[in-house]
Amino acid sequence: MIPVALTIAGSDSSAGAGIQADLKTFGALGVYGLTAVTCVVAETPGLVSKIEPVSAELVRDQIEVLLRSFPVAAIKTGLLFSASIIMEIARVLREHRSTPLVIDPVMVATSGDALLQDDAIQTYEHELFPLATLLTPNLGEASRLVGRSITDLVAMREAGEVLTEKYRVPVLLKGGHLTGEYAIDLLFAGGNVIEFSAPFSRGIATHGTGCTYSAAITAGLANGWPLEEAIGHAKKFVTAAIAQHHAWETKDGKSIHALRHTPRL
Repeated sequence: MIPVALTIAGSDSSAGAGIQADLKTFGALGVYGLTAVTCVVAETPGLVSKIEPVSAELVRDQIEVLLRSFPVAAIKTGLLFSASIIMEIARVLREHRSTPLVIDPVMVATSGDALLQDDAIQTYEHELFPLATLLTPNLGEASRLVGRSITDLVAMREAGEVLTEKYRVPVLLKGGHLTGEYAIDLLFAGGNVIEFSAPFSRGIATHGTGCTYSAAITAGLANGWPLEEAIGHAKKFVTAAIAQHHAWETKDGKSIHALRHTPRL
């Protein structure tokens, strides 16, 4: 049987991030994808026009009916928007602790627009993070969680240690916002630090890399791979998706890019 994975996240109208990116990634990696929509975002790469949430009760109902009906082998969360939605998700997922859970703590869009309500972070930390098989914050999200800026690999290592000590779960700290020739991510798990590195692809104005990366890890876990193997394969997948990106020209002559979720590996 084809493995099944569930994404709990927002809908991106440009289909480069959110549940659309997750479904494309699941399909490319041989996993059947289910969705629980938390909010609807009107956006394109570089611009968030409007965001509206689904009710917390409807988010809960989506998850419950799917978990009752399908043999879900792994779950990921993306944009959750509000404290009330996070609380309802945590209530359901506490009953499914044996299912691997990847939490991508989406807080800010690539464009810089806020996506998470301010009062939701504490609920994230207290209710949902303890359930994680893996947290996948980028540097901006990690900086907000540890309360200081992260500007180099030394600061990444320090922040990763703080996060694993604070939440007591494995953390993949993504270094894609650092300068340099390589995108370096650090996995903090079991008292060890494991590095994943790939060349940067510069000059690409897209979004959804974090969603795609975490979805690819989730697909690996749904396939029964160990965490480190799932991350290693996901790193190759997202690197190829960026390098082999789609590109178009808008009516006003500007370039618009999107990840290729069927890259050649």
